[in-house]
Amino acid sequence: MLVFVINQNKKPLMPCKPSKARNLLQAGKAKVVRNTPFTIKLFFGSSGYTQPVTAGMDTGSKVVSCAAIANGKVLYQSEIYLRENVSKKMQQRKMYRRTRRCKKTRYRSARFDNRGNSKKEGRLAPSIRSKLEAHFWEKRFVESLLPVTA
Repeated sequence: MLVFVINQNKKPLMPCKPSKARNLLQAGKAKVVRNTPFTIKLFFGSSGYTQPVTAGMDTGSKVVSCAAIANGKVLYQSEIYLRENVSKKMQQRKMYRRTRRCKKTRYRSARFDNRGNSKKEGRLAPSIRSKLEAHFWEKRFVESLLPVTA
């Protein structure tokens, strides 16, 4: 079990053991920032010594695995289960939109030529965009906990 440490500027430092973190907390030199994973913030400046940390990510269609390693030891590992209901939610949204538009009302104008979003260059489908954003979110989260160098 490791305790993740950040400095005053919210930059990640190397993790420490729970006993050292407990001593820092009792001495009033640090405060708890997050409970899972347990992260403390130092009130004093540190030397900034860091070891090379390598982070890796294994992508999948349903599960994304992430790990960070330093000196042959695993510092962080996680699994993220990606959303699988985005397509179904989009179909439901489409159904509600169509029932709204089928109503014959005098104040509703014609909306048959408003397909600008599907014509954009580099557009991704919402289900694929959701999976891609989950990958980037986990990458940023690991980089906020550890000083990743590779």
